[in-house]
Amino acid sequence: MLTLTPKLTDFLAKITHTTNVDAALWKLVSEYLDMKSKELDREINKFNQKWGMSFDEFSNACKTGKLSEIKYSYEVEKDFWDWERAITLKRHYQELGIQWM
Repeated sequence: MLTLTPKLTDFLAKITHTTNVDAALWKLVSEYLDMKSKELDREINKFNQKWGMSFDEFSNACKTGKLSEIKYSYEVEKDFWDWERAITLKRHYQELGIQWM
């Protein structure tokens, strides 16, 4: 059983507009997962637009040498890892959302 301080309970009620602690926590977590997913969508779309392709296409272009002249540049490496992180985190949050429902 989870025990919350009165201060935290009051705060949850204020930010979720409900006095039911279980409902407040459900709402808070659901909104957090949605917020993170949207944030990651924006980040992924930024990379899609920057490179004019999806991550899978970008990854394949790196492997096949299509980006050979800049394959190991700092920008390509950083974007690759940041893009992959965003996709991995989005999948993670989506899976948590499915489990949460």
